[in-house]
Amino acid sequence: MTETTKGNGDFGRLSEPFRRELLAYCYRMLGSADDAEEVVQDVYLDAWRAYDGFEGRSSLRTWLYRIATRACFKALEKGRRRPLPADLGDPETNLEARLVERSPEVSWLQPIPDVLFTAAPTDPATVVVQRQTLRLALMGALQQLPPRQRAVLILRDVLQWRTTEVAELLEMTTAAVNSALQRARAQVPLSEDGLTEPDEPRQRALLDRYVTAFETADVDQLVAVLTEDARWEMPPIAAWFEGRDTILAFLARQMRMIGPAELVATSANGQPAFAVYARGHDGAHHPHALHVLTITAEGIDRIVAFHGSGLFPLFGL
Repeated sequence: MTETTKGNGDFGRLSEPFRRELLAYCYRMLGSADDAEEVVQDVYLDAWRAYDGFEGRSSLRTWLYRIATRACFKALEKGRRRPLPADLGDPETNLEARLVERSPEVSWLQPIPDVLFTAAPTDPATVVVQRQTLRLALMGALQQLPPRQRAVLILRDVLQWRTTEVAELLEMTTAAVNSALQRARAQVPLSEDGLTEPDEPRQRALLDRYVTAFETADVDQLVAVLTEDARWEMPPIAAWFEGRDTILAFLARQMRMIGPAELVATSANGQPAFAVYARGHDGAHHPHALHVLTITAEGIDRIVAFHGSGLFPLFGL
């Protein structure tokens, strides 16, 4: 039985293998795991309803991507781009400044659990590509692009679709696709990530020291793992800090207030992550933040500490 066979009963069996890649695609487009899951659910419902009319002129996969792309465009019409704090302004230099949340009108970029998009272990090359093209910094950069340029860049440079396939999907000419791709690449050069990760033993040592620092409220432990120009961001708080010395001075005060924490390892966007539980007045540990780390050969270069417990259920925490 081919994938063009009619009958809604066959739809689930034939379409389910594409669900994870569609989720990753919609996440790249929308910058929100919650929004991406909602859109994918709607895509599958719409496709199931329309399956009797599917004529097989394209593959089922292409047809699903067409529905998903339209749904993402529609979602982006009524939504704002999703930034990280560093996308909105200069780093904070006043350590005594009052840290306040940005206006509720700002929808922040969300991390996504690796378990939602990771390919089967039997395809290691695909896993590497997924990790590299879902990094938080890259997701933030993608959000700066107009929706159509964003789709062209993802389809061509991430998913490796041919220009003619992208043109057909987006109802554009090949010349228009190439033009949009050129403009998108100028802003988001996917092939020039510039990130060199340390080998596994070095990375494990860095992560162990990071955990020890927070579990013992020992700022000095962080000196050995942060790079000199590291960044510390805390959405939904708009203020962010840059530079090891500034971050350490800020965290010294924060750790005194919070005290020793408990960390649980997880992963997000192909990067190491930790759920941080702070001790409350009742003596118990409560969800405090989700830290997503960017690690280079020199050390931990960027920490995005998503404050609050809102992301914990998404990560099964």
